Amino acid sequence: MLTQQRKAHILAVLKDTGQVVAKTLSEQLNLSEDTIRRDLRELAAEGLLQRVHGGALPASPALADFSGRQAIATDGKKAIGRAAAAMIRPGQVVFVDGGTTAVQLVRHLPPGLEATIVTHSPSIAVELVAHPGMTVEMIGGRLFKHSVVAVGASAIEAIARYRADIYFMGVTGIHPEIGLTTGDSEEAVIKRALSRHAAETIVLASSEKLGAASPFVILPMNEAQGLVVERSTAEETIAAYRKAGMTVTKA
Repeated sequence: MLTQQRKAHILAVLKDTGQVVAKTLSEQLNLSEDTIRRDLRELAAEGLLQRVHGGALPASPALADFSGRQAIATDGKKAIGRAAAAMIRPGQVVFVDGGTTAVQLVRHLPPGLEATIVTHSPSIAVELVAHPGMTVEMIGGRLFKHSVVAVGASAIEAIARYRADIYFMGVTGIHPEIGLTTGDSEEAVIKRALSRHAAETIVLASSEKLGAASPFVILPMNEAQGLVVERSTAEETIAAYRKAGMTVTKA
């Protein structure tokens, strides 16, 4: 089997089963595990999968930059944002992450709702300029241009001054075994800090993020309390997240 044929087969298996196990694949194709691992390395370098111990998982398309992500699963993100916005109660202090799904959340906040939104995302803050009842507090730091959010030591110090009721977390991947992941190490640190300074963490995950993995782990899945997904998400997909103790809301 030629290299391109092997790679095409690996991607087909990944699409069908949601994972690739190097040992199993080497036995099926009568090839060495070294050969399969080399193919996995090359496919990972092309952004076509995410290598994990013993094999690979789907890579998240949500690793694109902010403008690129705006075109992904737009209807699903609107529904998720609307459902998340309905969870906020008057008077609460709420951490809102950066990202395109979080933008939909703040766009769907009722005009009469009074609460405090704390965010490290200029995009989120700008969306709330005209909202009459929202107090907006911004966490500053070095601007990470890829995601349009503040990162770094000053952001971590600022987060420590808050105790939020809810944190709405954006991720690029959520997998039952790997956990909550993102594509940048500093973003992962910020997201961990926000989660640990909130009473409850709710993950916003459009369909392309479910079962996918990115290079940097934020938290194990059981450290988040809730998950908001698209209404069309299959029950068998949701079951693994519920088993981890998450309350799953279909938007």
